[in-house]
Amino acid sequence: MKLEEKILSVAKETISIEAKAIANLGNLLSGEFAQAVQCIYNSKGRVIITGIGKSAIIAGKIVATLNSTGTPAIFMHAADAIHGDLGTILKDDVVICISKSGDTPEIKVLVPLIKNFNNKIIAITGNKDSFLGQQSDFVLNAYVEKEACPNNLAPTTSTTAQLVLGDALAVCLLDLRGFSSNDFARYHPGGALGKKLYLRVSDITSQNLQPRVSPETNVRDVIVEISEKMLGVTAVIENEKIIGIITDGDIRRMLRNNEAFIHLTARDIMSKNPKTINQDAMAVDALDMLEEFKISQLIANDGEKYAGVVHIHNLIREGII
Repeated sequence: MKLEEKILSVAKETISIEAKAIANLGNLLSGEFAQAVQCIYNSKGRVIITGIGKSAIIAGKIVATLNSTGTPAIFMHAADAIHGDLGTILKDDVVICISKSGDTPEIKVLVPLIKNFNNKIIAITGNKDSFLGQQSDFVLNAYVEKEACPNNLAPTTSTTAQLVLGDALAVCLLDLRGFSSNDFARYHPGGALGKKLYLRVSDITSQNLQPRVSPETNVRDVIVEISEKMLGVTAVIENEKIIGIITDGDIRRMLRNNEAFIHLTARDIMSKNPKTINQDAMAVDALDMLEEFKISQLIANDGEKYAGVVHIHNLIREGII
């Protein structure tokens, strides 16, 4: 077998082993999972997630997921907890302990200390009969038949199972809280993802010039307006209502079809019933319209009034595309 074929074979086997284990997690879910979700949901405190080794890394990711979806969470390393960080846990907090074996020395020391504070403990473990499993209020079964590691030693499948159970917890809590895309945007204001969730058409049009002409504006002045406002388009406005649009393309077609054009007006060359979008719409909705109609600009409106122009370059600049 060639080296490339061997590498791909090992990769596919790894994915297959982990996929089967994750698919089996659904069969391991019990009423305790639902009770654990309700315990967190009804808690007045935060979720403290702890673990050791690779499980600690998974704990950190679950903390990030919970925080970003409306459930306050804090990571507490199991080793640090028994050397002073136990003060992280407050009265109403729920503690999630993650451990494949459930019998690591740090967990055996930590769990009784948490129980002394009367905090609820949720275990994510691959061994329900372990010390952690026996001492916890709720046990989420993360059992896997084997690790993807050929020596069945390196945490691979087991940590993936822990991660998936954490995601399942977070999504169930998200659903119970009715956590919407608007809520999500408040927690993700930065980057392209945030902008897709909060950037509105008005945020873009307010930065652009507002090209406009009347229906009787002569073609020369139309060309000047389009050039000066640098958006490749102008709205045609009559009685403060949008009645048409003239684009660079309309100008080119006019030049091609008319040897003499000085007598023409905006009304003669405009496209009627232009595609418009309300200024309160999301910028990502403007992108959808631009893509659907294969155009580069949209006229924004405020009711029947003209509010400006959204250009595809605006969306590229904002990182929406």
